Amino acid sequence: MSTLTFAARDSATMLRRSLLHTVRYPVTIIVSLAVPALLLLLFVGVFGGALGTGATPSGGKYIDYVVPGILLMSVGYGASSTAQAVNRDMTEGIIARFRTMAISRSSVLTGHVAGALIRTLLSAVLLVGVALAMGFRSSAGVTEWLAAAGLVALLSLALSWLAVAVGLAAGTIEGTASFSLVVQLLPFVSSAFVPTGTMSGSVRWFAHNEPFTSIIDTLRGLLTGSAIGHSGIVAAAWCVGLSLIGYVWAGMQFKRGASR
Repeated sequence: MSTLTFAARDSATMLRRSLLHTVRYPVTIIVSLAVPALLLLLFVGVFGGALGTGATPSGGKYIDYVVPGILLMSVGYGASSTAQAVNRDMTEGIIARFRTMAISRSSVLTGHVAGALIRTLLSAVLLVGVALAMGFRSSAGVTEWLAAAGLVALLSLALSWLAVAVGLAAGTIEGTASFSLVVQLLPFVSSAFVPTGTMSGSVRWFAHNEPFTSIIDTLRGLLTGSAIGHSGIVAAAWCVGLSLIGYVWAGMQFKRGASR
């Protein structure tokens, strides 16, 4: 068999390992769904009356405005668990053992990323189901839903590769906390819950230009039928750029670990 065939086979094996861990310890899926669902209940049921006036001045439903941001946050929670899982493999010596085996080295990391992608898409589907039960309604057609799913998948790949790199670089599982903090809190300073135009000064500038805002605006446009403008190109560029950074960084950390 060719090198590519060996790599694909080994990646499939590592993916199976990742999914088996998810089945045996389903807390990853539960947290990735439960926390965003609770945020959806909080912002729609508690803050929706106050925030909805500024977010949907034309009389639209606030839940339609906020669901794209909550979807993005579910991707962030999934990436946080990936960073912890990779760090656990690293610190417990499992990755060191894999290095001594006759397997493709890239498959060790690819398995984690592919497993994270599957878990994230499953969490996103379940979250959309919760949102529909709470009154979310989308005017999107099949093409728009597929485009939205593709963007969520692309974001998941970007954050998962960054999570793998952080998990390899951190000395302990506590060392991944900074990454978790960023991907879980940064959406709050974006267009997830209120338009960036309602913010003040430097906060408005930061929220308007940070990566998550363009991604949320694109998802919102796809799901609600509003104009996307140039947000789609910016969102795709951010996702591809972050994926490349995470991939290169993860590869460097993996090679550095092999030389220790």
